[in-house]
Amino acid sequence: MNNLLKFLWLPMLSGIFIGTSYIPFPPWASLFGFVPLWLFWTRQSTFKNVLIGGLTTAFVFTLIGFNWMAYLLHEFAHLDWPYAIVGLLVYALIAHLFVPVAGLLWFWGQRTWRWPAGLSLAMLCIITILCEAYSVTLFYWNFGYSWYGAGVPLYHCAEIIGFKGLSALTLACNLPLYWAWQSRRQTSGKVIFAAVVAVFGLLNLGGIALKARLPAPDASLNVLMAQASVGNSEKLAAELKQGYRAEILRRYMTLTNDALIANADTHIDFALWPETAFPALLGERFKNDPMPTALAKFLQTRQLPLITGAYSVDSDSRLVSNSLFVLDKNGGIVPPHYSKTILLAFGEYIPGEETFPQIRQWLPATGHFGRGKGPTELLQLDDFKIGAQICYESLFPEFSKDLAQLGAQFIVNVTNDAWYGDWQEPYQHMYMTLARGVEFRRPVLRVTNSGISTASLASGEVLALSPIYQPWAGVLKVPYLKNPPSTFYQRTFWLVPGLLWGILGVLLWIGFKGRQQI
Repeated sequence: MNNLLKFLWLPMLSGIFIGTSYIPFPPWASLFGFVPLWLFWTRQSTFKNVLIGGLTTAFVFTLIGFNWMAYLLHEFAHLDWPYAIVGLLVYALIAHLFVPVAGLLWFWGQRTWRWPAGLSLAMLCIITILCEAYSVTLFYWNFGYSWYGAGVPLYHCAEIIGFKGLSALTLACNLPLYWAWQSRRQTSGKVIFAAVVAVFGLLNLGGIALKARLPAPDASLNVLMAQASVGNSEKLAAELKQGYRAEILRRYMTLTNDALIANADTHIDFALWPETAFPALLGERFKNDPMPTALAKFLQTRQLPLITGAYSVDSDSRLVSNSLFVLDKNGGIVPPHYSKTILLAFGEYIPGEETFPQIRQWLPATGHFGRGKGPTELLQLDDFKIGAQICYESLFPEFSKDLAQLGAQFIVNVTNDAWYGDWQEPYQHMYMTLARGVEFRRPVLRVTNSGISTASLASGEVLALSPIYQPWAGVLKVPYLKNPPSTFYQRTFWLVPGLLWGILGVLLWIGFKGRQQI
């Protein structure tokens, strides 16, 4: 055991560095987290050792940064805690395979082409960046979000290169810091380190300048957010028509009404309820059912528009959909409504079931939801142009880009985070959602069932946070632009991926030419 720890201490150190730089931790080691692993890899002579080192790093940082997976398996899959912990261990082993894959690709290239030392390290860096950018995972984390979570001004550069670009830049900094460590006893090492610090400082000054040049908002809205903190067992019972529907609706109405009374001197533009907060079917076909009728009466009495998550039925597939509706101040449904497009694998659909329908027979308890048509139109309420997204659709910048292209003045995100615990995931998911507002310089209004509900401005400023796992309602004033301009990132969305692939091509060409000259 001691020999194994001695052998793997560098990959383990990388895992600790990376894991403790994820939200809610500050990104203290983001710029050099991969250095110990790369030191380990450059000393190996077999594929097996490179693979083990990469798996070890990914396993350790996943355990630290994503240990909420055990809570999810306990709550969502109803596994006993021992099995949930085993599930976490399995997840930690396979969730971030981009790390060992990057090592294996680099090692194969090094053995095949015999790159010189400098070129070899540059190849290691760019291969790691590309593998991270195109990794397959359920939770699309990247290394750029932590700068936003910690409030480091560097995050404003996301309006130019996106948070994926910030992630690539963060990983790229590991290369000069690797050289600085290797040359730490020489003047060159100190110079490289000082250069990295200087560039990092300049980038933060650039971030401050980007924020300062933002145009002043020319409008504002007051949104009433309600977070009822309905337990998962109650939501499940409501979904299965086993009760709690009337109670859930009563809680949201009571919270909303109490907030209206507490803010009687404030004009409320609309209320916002989270994902599937309305616990019954909603839509024109169902507007005369008892619960939609009760909701319409509640809104009409208070002359209060509402945007709420609800269930509906997809007209094409005839499947239940996870949807977002706008209701006017008289309780009437304002078309169009939006239905969730990016569904949760094994929660809302089974991958491959359209090609192999028999899979549904093996997993009958898995959700089977209709899929929406994507970000093809905006929600309408009065003069507002509203971009709609549900839950983890916010993790995909291309989704929010399409909303921005449609002219959304702000983005509304409704979520249920009650499956994940109260420490890591709510903060990670919150900043990943609000990050889209920085990339496209639009406010993001985020309301959840159990926290964290809040809003961010185009400047990235995050307004008051709701408590976690507590009923809460609050009114937030959100300034916005009526006609927000497109950001550089929005206009050149594929620039960073193109540059990364271009750099890889140039490095391969250099290696090929060098081999020819031998």
